[in-house]
Amino acid sequence: MFLSYPGSSAAIRPVSWILYSRQSAVTNNMPLPTYCRRILFTLFTVPLLTQAQTVDEIIAKNIQARGGLDKIKSLQSLRVSGRLSIGGFRAAFVQESKRPFKVREEQILQGMVGIDAYDGKVAWHIVPWEGRKDPDLLSADDSKSLIQDADIEGQLVDYKNKDHRAEYMGHDSVEGTDCYKIKLTLASGDVRYYFIDTDTFLELKIENELNVRGTVRYTETYFGDYEKVDGIYFPFAMESGSKGDTERVKLTVDKIAVNTPLPDSRFTMPATGGNK
Repeated sequence: MFLSYPGSSAAIRPVSWILYSRQSAVTNNMPLPTYCRRILFTLFTVPLLTQAQTVDEIIAKNIQARGGLDKIKSLQSLRVSGRLSIGGFRAAFVQESKRPFKVREEQILQGMVGIDAYDGKVAWHIVPWEGRKDPDLLSADDSKSLIQDADIEGQLVDYKNKDHRAEYMGHDSVEGTDCYKIKLTLASGDVRYYFIDTDTFLELKIENELNVRGTVRYTETYFGDYEKVDGIYFPFAMESGSKGDTERVKLTVDKIAVNTPLPDSRFTMPATGGNK
């Protein structure tokens, strides 16, 4: 994929400019090696500086499109509830998030509640349909995606302070819609690719590369039906699955509650089985 640098007239220079600069250098008695070094510096550093500026501009516009930095920073807790389906399987789900870096995800099926949770230090789960009603610890690898979900504001917000690295990868398309593509290398070493609509600046897709037990798992999630809740735009429709797989888990959000009280005990691993 070729890199592009929209909005910058300095990124691409015509040949005539280079020839004119060379002639001017000779006319002004600038030594040719010095001139060559300056040309190389311009050709190689200006695009890099433009790229760094571009990725931050796109991320800033994405944050603004979602509702603005102040609104996102005002998020203290979030409760999302809805329905999920894949094939003939149907279940309800609830996701609760709370600063700093706490998350609890529930799947409700035939009166049973499966739980995955992270309290900022410990990741655990309960899987009742496998006959296990007591909580078990999740391994570091198995808890990676859960810990990513614990970032209530999203990984792009303040990504530098989180020790993530962002790169602008040019344009790509999601189901015919032109998108900016951003590669985000997380502090953990795992990678996310964000596909941001060039018109709305909202995410249309995220591709995830997770290194689990020495093997990279490739997943992708599509986002749609954005609605504003308390001044922030959230997707109310999502589809997620292995990259390239047409059979995806479909999630439909019914309700989003912002800054509702959530006790810390909701995220802490219980001493015995059951819900708190």
